[in-house]
Amino acid sequence: MDVLLVDGYNIIGDWDELKRLRDIDLDQARQLLIERMAEYQAYLGIRVIIVFDAYEVKGVEAKDKQYNVEIIYTKEKETADQCIERLVKQIINVQTKVYVATSDFVEQRTIFQQGAYRKSARELEIEVNQLKNEINYDIKSFEIEKKGRSLPINQDILAQLEKMRRGSR
Repeated sequence: MDVLLVDGYNIIGDWDELKRLRDIDLDQARQLLIERMAEYQAYLGIRVIIVFDAYEVKGVEAKDKQYNVEIIYTKEKETADQCIERLVKQIINVQTKVYVATSDFVEQRTIFQQGAYRKSARELEIEVNQLKNEINYDIKSFEIEKKGRSLPINQDILAQLEKMRRGSR
């Protein structure tokens, strides 16, 4: 299973929607990012880990899971970049592609040298928005199809019923 490591605060600082929300309520911006990544993960069937920098906060690394998305708050004196680099080394193997979402150029180069793929914040935002549109389209298509008939009926039977309705047998 492919893995996407997300530099949480880097993405929040890059996406307009999250940036505006961050300026009002950082917790809400984090929560919205987690929700967006949960949709992304569920639709694509990949593992998503979001890393939030707690460099200046005293304490040990904290892990959480929301909507099946893994969340890591780094330990004291560890940056999100350092945590992501450590995770890349732990996770990467022949069968697992690791992607790192960040717009930090130095971090992109570092993880690329370790064999991971980079994904800029902008690229991830475009993908998330495209997936949201695809999900909405799928939902609308399903609802339209569902409205058309209440019970699933085989096409041959539908054709026979249509002939009967028109008066021909």
